[in-house]
Amino acid sequence: MSATDSTLIGKVARQLSRAPTYSERGVKDSILVAAATSYGARSPDDLTQPTGFDPEAARLFEAIVESAYLVANADGEFDAAERQAFQHVVVSACDGRVGEQQITALLADLAEQLGEDGMDKRVGMVARGIQRADHAREVLRVASLVAQVSGGVSDVERSVLDRLGRALGLDGSATASALDEAKSALAE
Repeated sequence: MSATDSTLIGKVARQLSRAPTYSERGVKDSILVAAATSYGARSPDDLTQPTGFDPEAARLFEAIVESAYLVANADGEFDAAERQAFQHVVVSACDGRVGEQQITALLADLAEQLGEDGMDKRVGMVARGIQRADHAREVLRVASLVAQVSGGVSDVERSVLDRLGRALGLDGSATASALDEAKSALAE
């Protein structure tokens, strides 16, 4: 990974961990980070859950990560370098709340599900798990930020973002707003 790539990845990770511009005053962590706290509390064997585990928050975390994963796979390719960058961004953004092994396992599950179900069904599954408008906006914000890791958003990535926005029930300007916010945040 070049120095430019690592700088961009670092910026994306920092933005993912921060609350979005539209969040309530005083909120400092993103929804991704808040959900990661619960997801990271899940025991590896799933037999006994430690205090602090919230299955709804864990599902939200998985949906947010999956949305970004779907955009990253929009072109049908997700090579080892892209996978490593994606994993690094998510682990860094979550600031230790979710371990690298957990993200590796989640990415393996997401790859299997995408291979079995296809893009359209997975977009629908992400949308089905999102009930609140602020969570829907966070899905688009995270996916838009992660799409920037490759040096910009391609037409096929934009198409997946648009499909996510529609499936989430957001108006047509939501994707453009999420992309504008991502570009603006990374320009700082």
